[in-house]
Amino acid sequence: MAEDSSQEKTEEPTPKRLEKAREEGQVPRSRELTTSVLLLGGTICLFILGGYITERMEAIMRFNLSLDRNVVFDTNLMFTQLGESIYDGLYILVPIFAVLALASIIGPISLGGWLFSAKSLAPKGSRMNPLSGLKRMFGVKGLMELLKSVGKVSVILILLIVILLAQQEDILRLAYQDVNVALENSMVLSGIAAIILAASTILIAIVDVPFQIWDNSRKLKMSMQEIKDEMKDSEGKPEVKGRIRQLQREMAQNRMMSNVPEADVVITNPTHFACALKYDPNNMATPILLAKGGDNIAFKIREIAKANGVEIIESPQLARAIFYTTEIDDEIPAGLYMAVAQVLAYVFGLRNFRRGQGEKPMFPKDVSIPPDMRYDK
Repeated sequence: MAEDSSQEKTEEPTPKRLEKAREEGQVPRSRELTTSVLLLGGTICLFILGGYITERMEAIMRFNLSLDRNVVFDTNLMFTQLGESIYDGLYILVPIFAVLALASIIGPISLGGWLFSAKSLAPKGSRMNPLSGLKRMFGVKGLMELLKSVGKVSVILILLIVILLAQQEDILRLAYQDVNVALENSMVLSGIAAIILAASTILIAIVDVPFQIWDNSRKLKMSMQEIKDEMKDSEGKPEVKGRIRQLQREMAQNRMMSNVPEADVVITNPTHFACALKYDPNNMATPILLAKGGDNIAFKIREIAKANGVEIIESPQLARAIFYTTEIDDEIPAGLYMAVAQVLAYVFGLRNFRRGQGEKPMFPKDVSIPPDMRYDK
């Protein structure tokens, strides 16, 4: 029976999967790169500071081998001298320790970046499982570690032979030199050889870094089912999302309906559309749409407007134009200024007439709607 393709981890990891892996400390790391940086940094530091370290060590030896009679028979002075020698010895090693500490930080963060994850330090049963250990030992990564070990030994051995052959004459010449000169030259030759051997580990790191990146990417690959499950967890189940959208629509509709009593006029289709407008000449530059709706919602808007004494005007083309071009709480578009102004002028005039102020206004028969804002269907 064929394996379900949705369970095969063939898809690239999603940003959420990568972020979660980083939180768990699962990022590409190369021990070979860290080792290479440490060895190279340490050998270069020793080569540069070799003269200084030799002088300081010589001074410490002279200080401890040239003892006065008082120091030999006074235990307090002996401990004092021992303490000074330890202090001087540690002081000599401070630069080397600093370089090694810096290299131990630069090496890991150069691949994978700076990361501290407490989850990666937590004990895991899979790490203590013998079967998992055997699987790692005989897996792709175990084979790669074996090849790297063989490669390191081979590269270092070959380079060592090459260095010995290249420095053969200089090494043999040391036997005919003065002791001090021979010691100094031998230290230089040893330092150069150590730097070359340390630099040779970069070759292993060059091979290991792409492998670690590939291996980490392989472990993070996802199946189609995992991607679907992640999307469900991130966005929620469809039925829950649908219910949330329904509640949001109901809340928005309730807020909209609560604004209808504040409107100055409701323009209708007369049955299919209804748009509630408000205009305050002292505080508004243009009229604002407070509510709109079609069919049942339009009926509800008209019902609320009638109950609260809001004027209801039938203007089918203007109602459709406002409905299709304006959103709730937005100003009406400039193309409808004239038409809305005619309707509001009639409403405000009718309001004054009912108060006994002025004559009864005539309803505008021809409300001007721009051709590009006519919605006849």
